[in-house]
Amino acid sequence: MTDRELDAAGITDPALRAAYTRCRRLNARHGKTYFLATRLLPVGRRPAVHALYGFARWADDIVDDLGSPATTAERAGQLAALQERLAAGLRSGHSPEPVVRALAHTAAAYGIDHRLFTDFMAAMRADLTVTHYATYDDLCGYMHGSAAVIGLQMLPVLGTVVPREEAAPHAAALGIAFQLTNFVRDVGEDLDRDRVYLPADLLAAHGVDRELLEWSRTTGFRDRRITAALKAAVALTRGVYRRAAPGLGMLDPVSRPCIRAAFVLYGGILDAVADDGYAVLHRRAVVRRRRRAVVVVDGLVRVAAARTRAATRVPGTGVTTRVQLTRRPPGAAVHEEVA
Repeated sequence: MTDRELDAAGITDPALRAAYTRCRRLNARHGKTYFLATRLLPVGRRPAVHALYGFARWADDIVDDLGSPATTAERAGQLAALQERLAAGLRSGHSPEPVVRALAHTAAAYGIDHRLFTDFMAAMRADLTVTHYATYDDLCGYMHGSAAVIGLQMLPVLGTVVPREEAAPHAAALGIAFQLTNFVRDVGEDLDRDRVYLPADLLAAHGVDRELLEWSRTTGFRDRRITAALKAAVALTRGVYRRAAPGLGMLDPVSRPCIRAAFVLYGGILDAVADDGYAVLHRRAVVRRRRRAVVVVDGLVRVAAARTRAATRVPGTGVTTRVQLTRRPPGAAVHEEVA
């Protein structure tokens, strides 16, 4: 993490700075699309986002690391140990584990509800034993903890121009939309982990079951029934994006370019899936670099516009007084930079 980001966030303790730096590296290495979007946030808010992502990535790696020889029981033990460290860290605000320490600091600085982390850990534990979901409602129960809570964790960091509870359903929906996008893109990879996240009732409506998916994955052959089911999953996901979209305008103006970029880039994954003929059982769909660059440039333009509006705001006029500024980390700079 750059010193500039940490300085802007008011993070001065050397051990805490190192903890946040570790989280940033996790974000940069594993969450390329998301990391790219965070570059559009004001520098002082980036460390908190990296802490939230870093912790989620760490827990997810315990569950999904295919390179690890750990058994299910061993992974369950690792998750239980992480849960204990998390609970202790959130209570005290400190932890000997760097990622937990950064997360605990972020949670305290921004007043993030601890139940959101508890729900997340419950979803991670489910991944150890649950290999499929019968209905979309069943899947939504899982996604509350694995995805919706991520959007809700982010909301205090991003800030809103409406009461937070008004923006919360849209933030939760966006988290779910992002995860559904991953489920569509990663059908083949998830199958290798013995999981099918696309709900069984959606697949069955098009004549698809796990056996057919495994046949296609193993042989490399395509089947029109699978294509039809994937088209239905993409349509379902786009509907969740539409429910999330009104929330973009409810965010603090300086945060909107970041989330809008993530919204467009993740939505672009669905476009890439369609453009590639829904071949996700055989290869990963990727948003082209040129498209990513266009989105980032657009985001930078929007960042500049937001900063200009903020700089020309006239005190006492009532303009934007509904912005709910989240609690800044102690000592954070009063101004907010983006570049």
